[in-house]
Amino acid sequence: MLYKLLEPYKIVLASASPRREYLLKMLNIRFETQASQIIEKANGEAVEKQVISHALHKAQSVAQLRPDADIIIGADTIVHLDGELLGKPESVEKAREYLRRLSGNTHEVITGICLYHQGKAYSASERSVVTFAPLSEAEIQAYIATGEPMDKAGAYGIQGHGSQFIQGIQGCYFNVMGFPIHRFYTLCRSTIKEL
Repeated sequence: MLYKLLEPYKIVLASASPRREYLLKMLNIRFETQASQIIEKANGEAVEKQVISHALHKAQSVAQLRPDADIIIGADTIVHLDGELLGKPESVEKAREYLRRLSGNTHEVITGICLYHQGKAYSASERSVVTFAPLSEAEIQAYIATGEPMDKAGAYGIQGHGSQFIQGIQGCYFNVMGFPIHRFYTLCRSTIKEL
C-alpha cells in the first residue's frame, strides 16, 4: 500500500489545492502542506514538459522553506483545448469564455507530478481526455454562480457541480481532479528504491 511505502518519510505537499489534500488524505498518507509561491505561466514548452517543469519548480521552492522534509510533492494541472492552455480563470468573464469553449467539445487534462528529495527530482505526467455536453448560457451562468470554476484549471471541477456536464472521460478520473493517483503510486514505487 502507498501509505506504508511512504510511512518512514516526512512528506510535504507543495500545493494549496484542497483536491490534492483530499486525495492524499483519502490514501491515509501522512503529510504537511506548504503552498508554493510559484506563478504558473505558459513557457512555450510541450504541454507534458510544461506541467512537469511547473511541478518541479513548486517542489524546489518549497524545499527551500522546508529543509526538514524528506520528500516534497509538486503537481501542476493544465486543461488543453485546440492547442491552447486554459488555466485558472482570473475573472468571471474568463470563466464564462472557457466554459463556452468547452461546451460540446473534447479537451485534454494533463498533470505533472514531481517527487523532490535532497536535490533530486523524479517526475511523471498523466493525460486524460474529457468530453463536455453542450451547455446553455443559463447553465454556464448558474455554474459560475456556484463559485466553483474560479480556482480550477479550465474553469470546472469534475468532482463537484461540474460533474453534471461531463459526458465522458478516457483515462484517469483523479488526473482530472488534479492528482493522478495511479501515476503517483507507480512513481513512488520506482523512486523509493533510489532514496
